[in-house]
Amino acid sequence: MAERILVVEDEVKLADILGKYLQQSGYEVKTIYDGGEALAAISDFSPALVVLDLMLPNLNGISICKQVRQTSMLPIVMTTAKVEEVDRLLGLELGADDYICKPYSPREVVARVKAILRRVSVMQSPQTLASQSLTLEEETLFAGFHGQRVSLTHVEFQLLYKLWRSPGRIYNREQLMDSIYDDDRIVSDRTIDSHIKKVRKKLAEIAPESEFIHSIYGVGYKFEHV
Repeated sequence: MAERILVVEDEVKLADILGKYLQQSGYEVKTIYDGGEALAAISDFSPALVVLDLMLPNLNGISICKQVRQTSMLPIVMTTAKVEEVDRLLGLELGADDYICKPYSPREVVARVKAILRRVSVMQSPQTLASQSLTLEEETLFAGFHGQRVSLTHVEFQLLYKLWRSPGRIYNREQLMDSIYDDDRIVSDRTIDSHIKKVRKKLAEIAPESEFIHSIYGVGYKFEHV
């Protein structure tokens, strides 16, 4: 059965073109043009991934992303005509798995969708990765500590796993970027810093007295067991 992709985009021509490219790549696609219909469409269509525009009528992409993240780790690729870095970071901070600025190539969007779904597929095995202090649950994208659990986005899980699997090793930002983005895009250092900040905040919810991720000034980050 083909994986389902929901495209939420109010530019009808652009949405239809992207939908056709995704269909040609083997996906089942549903396209809607109104943000107010997005949450119902997600519930009814049960997509594997949502391509979500930021500026939408009736309910914008930020509000949709926030509401989805309250109950689901459904992969979300946000698109927007706003190119300022603060907007890109905001989208990722909200829990979006990727962010694409307009104008974009439909082929690039398809490539990003494939990359995210590949990462999701790798995480579907019912395996729990355990350390002396922290557990990472690949199937559910949860991190656990002494019976407490917190959910991560796919990107956050990939980033934490990269650090977690080699405690004490220092990774620079480029190495961390390569671990979560496999399509050779150019991403600013601040994007990685934003992801790290979000992961730290979530880990603090379950282990407020512990610090797992350490900043190495001028170099990057490392993970240490507690």
